[in-house]
Amino acid sequence: MTIFNAKEFLARLTTRPGVYQMLDAEGELLYIGKAKNLKNRVASYFRSSGLTIKTQALVAKIADINITVTHGETEALLLEQNLIKQYRPPYNILLRDDKSYPYIFINDTEKYPSVTFHRGAKRRKGKYFGPFPSGTAVRETLNLLQKIFQIRQCDESFFKNRSRPCLQHQIKRCSAPCVELIDPVQYNIDINHAIMFLEGKSTKIMSDLATEMESAAATLDFERAAMLRDQIQSLQHTQEQQSVIGGSGNADIVGCAMQAGAVCIYQMFVRGGRVIGTKALFPKVSVEESEADVISAFLAQWYLSANREIPESIIISHEIEDAQVLQEALSSKRGAKLEISANVRGNRAGWQRLTQTNAEQQLANQLASKQNVYRRFVSLQKCLNLEVMPKRLECFDISHSSGEATVASCVVFDHNGPLKTDYRRFNIEGVTAGDDYAAMHQALMRRFSRLKKGEGKKPDILFIDGGKGQVTQALDVLKTLEIFDIQVIGIAKGVTRKPGLETLINPDTNQEIELPVDSPGLHLVQHIRDESHRFAITGHRARRGKARQRSKLEDIAGVGPKRRRELLKHFGSIPSIESAGIEEIKKVSTISTALAEDIYAALHPDQ
Repeated sequence: MTIFNAKEFLARLTTRPGVYQMLDAEGELLYIGKAKNLKNRVASYFRSSGLTIKTQALVAKIADINITVTHGETEALLLEQNLIKQYRPPYNILLRDDKSYPYIFINDTEKYPSVTFHRGAKRRKGKYFGPFPSGTAVRETLNLLQKIFQIRQCDESFFKNRSRPCLQHQIKRCSAPCVELIDPVQYNIDINHAIMFLEGKSTKIMSDLATEMESAAATLDFERAAMLRDQIQSLQHTQEQQSVIGGSGNADIVGCAMQAGAVCIYQMFVRGGRVIGTKALFPKVSVEESEADVISAFLAQWYLSANREIPESIIISHEIEDAQVLQEALSSKRGAKLEISANVRGNRAGWQRLTQTNAEQQLANQLASKQNVYRRFVSLQKCLNLEVMPKRLECFDISHSSGEATVASCVVFDHNGPLKTDYRRFNIEGVTAGDDYAAMHQALMRRFSRLKKGEGKKPDILFIDGGKGQVTQALDVLKTLEIFDIQVIGIAKGVTRKPGLETLINPDTNQEIELPVDSPGLHLVQHIRDESHRFAITGHRARRGKARQRSKLEDIAGVGPKRRRELLKHFGSIPSIESAGIEEIKKVSTISTALAEDIYAALHPDQ
């Protein structure tokens, strides 16, 4: 029996929100949970003390854990509930009350309609809004509606037998329609505003609140302005659109991610508008193939070579050339019309983004798996004709914008994959703007001067992202410091600059090494080079933003003064914008879907 290696698993687990599924040795689900921070939540099951007897029994049976990343904690909760309803794992049944989803109900047949909590069958006449992820979310929303619109939430018997206003009116939570302190016309205007808010058509309401907040601030009524700001943020939180649940119909969503010679196909299965399951596959393909090629081959093999259910719609992450042919073949096998599409909107676009996010995350986990990394180290040893397998790799890269805020990155890999605790950045000073050679020389001198003083660990191979000029800088630094037992390798992009066509430069032999595109050793080199590039760019952007002492929004292309003003009016503050998802950012009238994605990416550079 294979023992689950919790330490290795946690080392490569993301800190993003999502759902985790714990399985036993037979592959049967034990428990499904959700987390705001997957790494922290899953790690809590493997601490040395403080676990309950039930949790200890659960952990003892774990043989594997599957992860599904979501765009937010609320999506994670909804997906968790969907999966629990679908699979009913034994530990969820023991520890959770699996109720139906709660709704908000507006009895609009009355003279003075009420807004109330509802769970169960929808038999009454009126409007239902939801489902909400939890009863707490409904109660928070009802409380918010009371504060903003002062709509009654009492039951009919209480309402019809009042002779004077109740406490809710005294604390400005109700306009007291029970004793007709408000006329029906005005009250129904408030009801319509509440309906607009619950339907997500609240742009006018939000604009009015933002205008009132600015007016309060202008008159130095900061307490009132702060209260309105908090209301705006609460409105945004409760009206966050969900990609995990919503809409209708059946669809399979297919995402594809490709990096460093590895590929992940991630499928999400939607039935009746709900995500009921996911699956990750890692086919072996040539680096020269594109994501579209992989998806095209996958769809044909998955649906045509086996007796699998074919839904009415297949949503893919990348456009494919033979979509029409596949569509006709699958429609024929299904016996009904089928649509394959990459350009989708609304909930379907949310499913598509979520699937692609998970494809990228699963691929990152696969690349970081210990077995896969070790195999690549073995291949790299053979490719470079090394007598001893390297244990520690370091790679340097330079990032700047026309010479501004130059940053050098140093990333480290060992047999466990990326060793992020040893990552370092170097802010480059005192060199000519845009002089990458001087920047590389300074970064390497600072890094290896410390090594000469006994600080840090020595790499077996030093990779330099660049050609012969950059490699020369590394050799000069090592020679100056009298360090002669580190292998230096340059990573030069090919003529076409396509992944898989890199050339390795070995200064010891004056050879340029071109590895096969399917070489695991080359994939390892690509992985460490891509990671150093990402880490350098992230550091450069952070330094540039700090140096300019400007709003984070000012560095985003396409976000000018007007859009910044609209974003701040809509959300109330920069932190609120940072915590919002793409769907929320799109709600600002001047922000398109593409620009919302750019804003989200710029504010979350590490995701």
